[in-house]
Amino acid sequence: MLLNIIAAIITVFKEPRDITATWAWLLVLNLLPVIGFGIYLLVGKKISKEKMFDLKMQKRLGLDQLVELQKEQWKEEELLPEGLRTHEVRQTVHLLLETDHAILTKNNQVDVYIDGHDKFAQLITDIEHAKHHVHLEYYSFFSDRIGHKILKSLEDAAKRGVKVRIIYDSMGSRGQARDFFNKLEALGGEAQPFFAYKKALIHSPRINYREHRKLAIIDGKIGYIGGFNIGDQYLSRTEKFGYWRDTHLRVVGNAVISMQSRFLMDWNATIKNVKGKEPVKYSETYFPLQRQKGNIGIQIVSSGPDSEVEAIKKGYLKLISRANDYIYIQTPYLIPDDSVLEALVVAAKSGVDVKIMIPCMPDHAFVYRATEYYAKYLVSKGVEVYKYDAGFIHAKTFVVDSQLSSVGSANVDFRSFKLNFEANAFCYDRTLAKKLKGLFEADLDKCTKLTPEYFDKQSSWRKFKQYFSRLLSPIL
Repeated sequence: MLLNIIAAIITVFKEPRDITATWAWLLVLNLLPVIGFGIYLLVGKKISKEKMFDLKMQKRLGLDQLVELQKEQWKEEELLPEGLRTHEVRQTVHLLLETDHAILTKNNQVDVYIDGHDKFAQLITDIEHAKHHVHLEYYSFFSDRIGHKILKSLEDAAKRGVKVRIIYDSMGSRGQARDFFNKLEALGGEAQPFFAYKKALIHSPRINYREHRKLAIIDGKIGYIGGFNIGDQYLSRTEKFGYWRDTHLRVVGNAVISMQSRFLMDWNATIKNVKGKEPVKYSETYFPLQRQKGNIGIQIVSSGPDSEVEAIKKGYLKLISRANDYIYIQTPYLIPDDSVLEALVVAAKSGVDVKIMIPCMPDHAFVYRATEYYAKYLVSKGVEVYKYDAGFIHAKTFVVDSQLSSVGSANVDFRSFKLNFEANAFCYDRTLAKKLKGLFEADLDKCTKLTPEYFDKQSSWRKFKQYFSRLLSPIL
């Protein structure tokens, strides 16, 4: 027993990590002496930043000059969206510019999709009209009905001479047919797994770091960002989840430049050690500047284990801290770290209307029990938490004071903050924020408000699972 404790301490403490994650791993290693070490070797080891990304790639992709220019201009009111030239907005823009080099663009037009049928129909239409390139980056790209339908549109595009590149996460797309992309590749398209699953079992540290972004870029002019993956379940075709409620944005405007830069950095990192593959270099055809399309301000913010900054989490914290009226949040996983947890409590105690919407059912048992634990805690502190009863809510949205909003792939949990590669659009526009608020309020009609009595009625066994899952939450 003593030897196991010593071995656990040496194993965990030899790598720098968040203290809460350290204690969680110590618990696992001591409760499960043999199995725990196997789990740790498989998913617990950290991977060096150098092995993941060459972050200097951003300079070669043409954004550095824009970043430096905006850093010089950020105090000027003209940099900010008209109608939102306030001190709080200026601070938010500057925070994301400093932490993630997230440039602000103001000429964007945005469509909001909450139903998979509408989103995929429009995506296929955009692919059908592509002239130069189509870039897709998804956590899940399944070889099911909608997967084949989108693949067919990509194959047709490749036949027209359009360059098609796909990044998919090998863990998120497990079960995908082995020959799924063969025809596309024969037509000149390219599809690459991010941290290939089989290799990950050998190079174990990689298995815990997943590509969770959901991006699509067409001709550098149209971009998609949000929560939908590619699969039939996102079209409400699975009995387990029923109706799938998500949120995705279709953006036309210069914010697509940032999405493109993110994709190409990820692509170049993904194919870095693939024989016969050359990195994509900067070309104006990938970054066409667009004339005025709309007036929505957007910063595309990304985060992941390749950086210690946790830019999206800091963006969430800033949105929470600057709220005066309300904060509405939708997230399928509610496992915040202490900083976000206390920020939500402080906001609620300050009189801000804080509402959080979570699913009514689990898709991962441990994660859902941990979500229930934090929901109970927040309810006890004055935060209103609702469970969505009409299906499965997978949206990752923030909307604050009918001014600012965020839509993307990042959940309110440790994994999105520290382990996954994520991308969100932080938006500065009253009309868009009011629309997202309206969608949230419409969803409230399909929800049950969680109360202290709701949690008190739960069985002792369920409460135990919630407490136990909470102890493991930093590593879930």
